[in-house]
Amino acid sequence: LEKYNSKMDDQMVNGNHSLIIESRNILMSRIKQAEEVRKEIFGKKFDFTIKENLELDPEKKKYVNSVKEFKNHWRKIFKQSVLTRYLSLLEEKKNLENEKSKKEKKKLSSKNKEAKHKIDLGLLKMSDKELREKAKGSISKKYKNLFSRILKEDYDDYLEKFFNSISNIFDPHTSYLPPKKKEDFDIDISGSLEGIGAVLQEEGSFIKVVKIVPGGAAWRQKDLEVDDIILMVAQETGDPVDLVDMRVEDAVRYIRGPKDTIVKLTVRKVDGTRKIIKILRDVVHIGASYAKSSILKFKDKSTRIGYIQVPKFYRDFDGKGRNASGDVRKELVRLNKSGIDAVILDLRNNGGGALIDATKMSGLFIKDGPIVQVRNRPGKIDVMSDNDPNIVYKGPLFVLINRFSASASEILAGAMQDYKRAIIIGGQHSHGKGTVQAVYSLNHGPFLSLFGETMGALKLTIQKFYRITGTSTQFKGIKPDIVIPDPFDYGKNREKDLDHSLPWDEIAPQKYNEWNKFRYRFSELKDKSNKRVLKDKRFQKIIESLRYLKQRREDTKVSLNLGETIKKEKENEELTKNLKIVSENKSIMVSNYESSLKDAEMIKESDKDKWEEDFKRRKEEWVKRIRLDPGIEETMNIVEDHLKINKIVVSVK
Repeated sequence: LEKYNSKMDDQMVNGNHSLIIESRNILMSRIKQAEEVRKEIFGKKFDFTIKENLELDPEKKKYVNSVKEFKNHWRKIFKQSVLTRYLSLLEEKKNLENEKSKKEKKKLSSKNKEAKHKIDLGLLKMSDKELREKAKGSISKKYKNLFSRILKEDYDDYLEKFFNSISNIFDPHTSYLPPKKKEDFDIDISGSLEGIGAVLQEEGSFIKVVKIVPGGAAWRQKDLEVDDIILMVAQETGDPVDLVDMRVEDAVRYIRGPKDTIVKLTVRKVDGTRKIIKILRDVVHIGASYAKSSILKFKDKSTRIGYIQVPKFYRDFDGKGRNASGDVRKELVRLNKSGIDAVILDLRNNGGGALIDATKMSGLFIKDGPIVQVRNRPGKIDVMSDNDPNIVYKGPLFVLINRFSASASEILAGAMQDYKRAIIIGGQHSHGKGTVQAVYSLNHGPFLSLFGETMGALKLTIQKFYRITGTSTQFKGIKPDIVIPDPFDYGKNREKDLDHSLPWDEIAPQKYNEWNKFRYRFSELKDKSNKRVLKDKRFQKIIESLRYLKQRREDTKVSLNLGETIKKEKENEELTKNLKIVSENKSIMVSNYESSLKDAEMIKESDKDKWEEDFKRRKEEWVKRIRLDPGIEETMNIVEDHLKINKIVVSVK
């Protein structure tokens, strides 16, 4: 195919896609060859006592140079898949045995909710030999179906890959969407309203979790995390379906399902351990995505701190529903009336949303002035400003961010940092996505006459964000004033880690007036925080965990020996267990909790009892989450330091 090295752009323009035809023919012949190898390999027995490895990272793999190497490569892939499936079946059988034992002890009645979930007795009765055969048979069938599916891919499938191989070079968010709208980029499972509430994407042969949707079933269940690899999916009863090498849109069909049904996900954690996660499918609770607040204080101190969590920058552009900036305004007014000494605004894991709400929310804390600059390709710059001179909250402000705080979150945090209005606290950097995309239909205008009516659409990066200082939020993100260990800092999942991400750059700054009502002693607060973090056992566990997970991330070879694999998994499980933070700081008092669902007009009389029960459970979860979070606790300590230092400075003056 090297002869096409400098002809791809020509073929894209003239429509003579001989590269697609020839590459498709090569792939088809190799798939047929792999299918013959499958028939041969699965006709024999796998020996899991042999000590050999398989490299999982495509970047580290070498191309095979002979038919013998080709067969051996596929033999290892098949063997690793069977081994993984066998170990998952063993783990599932063990879980079923424990579940059965518990039910027998409790003698649960049929009315009990737990009794409604059936136990797969078939799996419980299987011998080890039968489990191995079951694993082998299902993997053989899986690859047979996989090869069959690839052979059925049509010209449009390859056309999409060809166009995207070119469009992705411009930046990772620019892509071609074919007429069938396969959406191989992120798929939001919660879009069906009934599901688990997670965003998935393909990464090589695997399906990876890239986001947990606030308010969804997975968000409430808590075991599924960003960067988890979903290996298999099963319904409440029945055999699991292998998701390795499956398209993300196909995988989603198995994960979605009706409300109040259970889906079982077999996932591989970042540390290499495997876990079966049961999630009760549910309608995504939109209210859980809304801003909400509480008043926090240490048991032995009088300082009252307003805490506001903003999961995303939501807005109903029809003007009939809620918006993030309006809700935060209400929470600030409510907290002010309750008497608070400071506010913590939590933007961690907030991937952004409506730009207008980032601007309006920033305006709640300053008199007026520019908030963000937006530049398009020709170079035109628009400045979005706060023109309302009213300040809703005038006291000390502390903004929490992490590596998943992106886009609109970075705009707000950046503006507060530039105005010196707040202290920004969090991991080394925020996400670093400072670009805007739009989807353009290619089925009109000049495109229609050139290609006909089935050209599809193009998702195109059209603008870039800049802070009022002129520096871009793209690539570098926001660097906090005070850095604390971020539990998610092990992953390569920031904007800068994506291939062809747009570079950081600068434009001219805007004129603005820094906050002058009071000053933050940044260096003193930073020193005090650093000393506390070094002594804090929970933060030390996070640092140790990050070191371990980064090491595990680079270790991409897996053993195909059963004994070694089981031993390694037990070691990883034990290490992960020791590194897990489970201590709850009960000296943190949480009061004045306000659920965004608590609007009387939204509650039907018939649902009142159910809602009250749900609210009570959510409140308990909310309090526990705050008490378990070392980031919130350390931010509260920084608040105490600021107030103490400020009081001393004022008294001296």
